[in-house]
Amino acid sequence: MPQLDDNTQQMLRDAENGVRKHTYTAWDSFSNFALRDNVLEVAVGLILAASFTACANSLVTDIILPIISLLPFLSRNLDEKFAILQRGPSYNQTISTGYNTKDQALADGAVVFAYGNFLDKVLRFLLIAIALWSISMIYSTVTKDAIVKKQVKCNLWIPSVCMG
Repeated sequence: MPQLDDNTQQMLRDAENGVRKHTYTAWDSFSNFALRDNVLEVAVGLILAASFTACANSLVTDIILPIISLLPFLSRNLDEKFAILQRGPSYNQTISTGYNTKDQALADGAVVFAYGNFLDKVLRFLLIAIALWSISMIYSTVTKDAIVKKQVKCNLWIPSVCMG
């Protein structure tokens, strides 16, 4: 079996010590990060945020959207509104849009302009934003603690505005 010379053995020992040192440093850094006292606080905050998101979505989906869907130009199934750009082989002339549902049109190979789905997402976003803003305003009024703070905007032409 071949033997390594002294220089190679020393170089391998130095490399081993360097790897051990870096591994220990990385583990120490990770354990300081992951096992700090506020990890539990962050976990509880994330769970509360997920619950709050579910409540806000339910407020919009189950309470606000049904009321808005009573408007004559909207309907409860806004996400099913679509237009046919190119007919598929099973296009039905007796139905106004040619298909009963958007999925049926897509399955038939038609080219579909699904504007209702986009409008539904935009409307939900706006309603959730307004609902969260309203909740934060009510909270601020009750607790006298401002959640929504005024943002200072910089003017590139007047640098002294940015300096504060």
